[in-house]
Amino acid sequence: MRIGVFGTGGVGGYFGGKLAQAGEDVIFLARGEHLEAIRQSGLRVDSPKGDFHIMPAQATADPGVVGPVDCVLVGVKAWQVSDAAAAMIPLAGEQTVVLPLQNGVEAPGQLAAVLGAEHVLGGLCKISAQVVEPGHIRHLGLEPYIAFGEVREWGCSQAFTGEQAERLREAFSRTGVWVETPGDIQAAMWEKFLFIAAISGVGAVARAPVGEVRFLAGSRRMLEQVIEEIYAVALVKGVKLSDDVVARTMAFVDGLPAGSLPSMQRDILDGKPSELEYQNGAVVRMGQESGVPTPVNAFIYHSLLPQERRARG
Repeated sequence: MRIGVFGTGGVGGYFGGKLAQAGEDVIFLARGEHLEAIRQSGLRVDSPKGDFHIMPAQATADPGVVGPVDCVLVGVKAWQVSDAAAAMIPLAGEQTVVLPLQNGVEAPGQLAAVLGAEHVLGGLCKISAQVVEPGHIRHLGLEPYIAFGEVREWGCSQAFTGEQAERLREAFSRTGVWVETPGDIQAAMWEKFLFIAAISGVGAVARAPVGEVRFLAGSRRMLEQVIEEIYAVALVKGVKLSDDVVARTMAFVDGLPAGSLPSMQRDILDGKPSELEYQNGAVVRMGQESGVPTPVNAFIYHSLLPQERRARG
């Protein structure tokens, strides 16, 4: 497949790199020093699963010179998706599928509004990875996992999207990455949302890694309350989550390395713009729209918002 990676950060760089390593025709879209380093020295990825180096690597800042591709992997931060959707129009042909890998649950709708719902898959990934220097990505932890599927709730005729999703699944299966195509991708995305918004938000407020947060009774209860609030919002919005999802999410949290810091928390600790609006902030907005109280998410959101505003100038 011909695949454009729009946003070659930790997520896009790792998964796009694995596809390139497996022989797919991958074009990395990046900017600045990161772009120049990839052009000159390739894309280097260090990982507990095995280091690899894509050299030469196709890389550009201009989607117009790439043209239509079979698939676009969207690896930008959640708050960059709307602008990215407009910028990636040159990559979208009649048979192109677009796969968002952002935290949160709003990216598919944002992309569909610009590119057409019939082109957009629902998707999620699990990995801890970041750019450590231009052209160099480090996989920090978690078993690399990716899932995607058709967003049937939009009611579109998406036969070709299903066919392209299967081609993409086969491509990922050749990389050794754990890949799934759940029957209900919306539920799968919300299940990840329960987890990532809880550990990101509580960890950022506590200024502590997950091991400390889950150990102390008070902060552990905050984790559970964030998850319970998101679960309540999801049910009102018609998302079909299992009855035991809160318990399973807490069990997953308990299995994380004690020093884990999710990307939103790392950005907040570093004084950078973060995905606050698309994690705990999104819970508050959707709760207000659905008539569901979200007091713990509101506390986290409003506690972190002043710093978020400063980070954005």
